Amino acid sequence: MSKKPAKATLTTATIEEQTAAFLKSGGAVEYVGKGKSGQFASPGSKQTNQKVG
Repeated sequence: MSKKPAKATLTTATIEEQTAAFLKSGGAVEYVGKGKSGQFASPGSKQTNQKVG
């Protein structure tokens, strides 16, 4: 039987370290309310439904 490669696991410590490094480098965390998207919709991004026939 072949061994499956071990998956890299993220621990709370590594996530906290990455977050601290991000904030230290000038990054910012923005709160987005429940049920809202953090993405902005561009005016031309709406999907159109074209019926043929």
